[in-house]
Amino acid sequence: MTTSDRTTASAARRSVAPRVFWPSAALVVAFVTVTVISPGWMASAISSIQDSIIGNFGWYYTLIVTGFVVFALTVGLGRTGDITLGPDDEEPEFRRSSWFAMLFAAGMGIGLVFWGVAEPLNHFVAPKPGVGGAPDDLAQESLVQSFLHWGLHPWAIYVVAGLAIAYAIHRKNRPVSIRWVLEPLLGSRVNGWVGDAIDIAAIVGTLFGVATSLGLGVLQISSGLSFLGLVSDPGNWTYIILIGGITALAVFSVVTGVKRGIKWLSNINMVLVAGLLLFVLVAGPTAFILSETVQSVGLYLQNLIQASFDTTALQGAAGQDWQAGWTAFYWGWWISWAPFVGVFIARISRGRTVREFVTGVLVVPSVVTFLWFTAFGGTALHRELFGGGGLVVDGEVDTNGALFGLLSELPAGTALVAGSVILIVLFFVTSSDSGSLVVDMLASGGDVDPPKWSRVFWAVLEGLVAIALLLAGGLTALQTVSITIALPFSFVMLAMCVATWRELGAERRAQLRLQRKLQREELTEQVSQNLIDEGWTNPNDTATDVKDVVPDKV
Repeated sequence: MTTSDRTTASAARRSVAPRVFWPSAALVVAFVTVTVISPGWMASAISSIQDSIIGNFGWYYTLIVTGFVVFALTVGLGRTGDITLGPDDEEPEFRRSSWFAMLFAAGMGIGLVFWGVAEPLNHFVAPKPGVGGAPDDLAQESLVQSFLHWGLHPWAIYVVAGLAIAYAIHRKNRPVSIRWVLEPLLGSRVNGWVGDAIDIAAIVGTLFGVATSLGLGVLQISSGLSFLGLVSDPGNWTYIILIGGITALAVFSVVTGVKRGIKWLSNINMVLVAGLLLFVLVAGPTAFILSETVQSVGLYLQNLIQASFDTTALQGAAGQDWQAGWTAFYWGWWISWAPFVGVFIARISRGRTVREFVTGVLVVPSVVTFLWFTAFGGTALHRELFGGGGLVVDGEVDTNGALFGLLSELPAGTALVAGSVILIVLFFVTSSDSGSLVVDMLASGGDVDPPKWSRVFWAVLEGLVAIALLLAGGLTALQTVSITIALPFSFVMLAMCVATWRELGAERRAQLRLQRKLQREELTEQVSQNLIDEGWTNPNDTATDVKDVVPDKV
């Protein structure tokens, strides 16, 4: 290769896909600009959008996400589970421990820290419309409801996106891009404006989904700093400064790439998460936590089908508002994260089988999530039912500060609060840098090593979107945008299911045909040898008679 050729190739590697990059950037920048100029107008628009989407599409989110669970279990347990995501003899790129740490940290680490205490307490104080009973019944129901929102359903969403993308890029050697997942359905049109629109939707959805998580993280970090006495009255400027500082850390991490900064941060996160979980398990009501874990998992599995299809249709406006704040918000949030988490998990899952992929992404994280919510949420509920209380004040829960209120009452409470703030910051950085890398891959035409300048661009833009959403209405705006962005991409995910099912089925049938062919050849050879051993020495006679002996199909 000449010097000129090397220069051209290097320039190509550093380029972006202009038909995807610039429209995506323009849409996001326009949103940020309008929000900063007129946050009141944007807040009003967001509220109207929420009412419209939840009122008309809440049932749709419930139906398709439950369908994703069925799809994930079917492909994982079925005969296609032994297909390798890569060449048949490919070894996994990452060790299982590092693989699990990265997918878990990217998937929902920051959300677990934020909601682990707050959600069960909120369901306990303000249960789902139609649910009632004694305090202990409400406490039990609050954990089961939290399991629904954080268990099999969200991880099934990630399975759908991640498996489809991993199969396309590792098995079919396609670029890292959402459009190529739908090639079996769209054919050559994936190279045109249809494919561009798919990738643009994935980029915008990813940016807003990650920004939602970053916004939640900043709210909780501010509350933690206030709890420690480091910030007296957190407000918008506190949020802006925090987002700016943490985005700077994310920029540094994303520039170093997956095998260095992102991998290291993910492993550190998992060590801190495991340490905090074990500490609460030991220092808290250990016997209660373990007993409640077993009981809550049993009730979750027992009521899984009914809960999966519950839309609170008979509860009127109260049911619709509850759905907007909880289940519909979560399903929208997870779907908006699906492009990001799907691409990221696919990127790190080369060499895994379909069955191993589904088990690792669906089952194992769900089990850890159940233990997390029972340890933290269960300890909080135990304190309200049997202890001194204090986490619920005048029937209200401090959602941002519930975790710190719980940790402060345990041994070494102040150190635990400080450590949890550091953990949230690291999760914040991990989500931002992973999201930035994925967005940049999509915006660079599937380049697994996209330009560093564009990585920085998307990381900064994520921070700006988080600031804009907080200015436009805080938590409500974060929830509404997730629900809204998820709507168009949900149709892409349904197409992913169809395309993946078709491709896996076709490969399985090809494997069976090859297996039958090999069996037939082996049997033909065996019969030929037997005939020769019995005195058939004329090759032509042998060939003729073998055809009569060996059936066409084995």
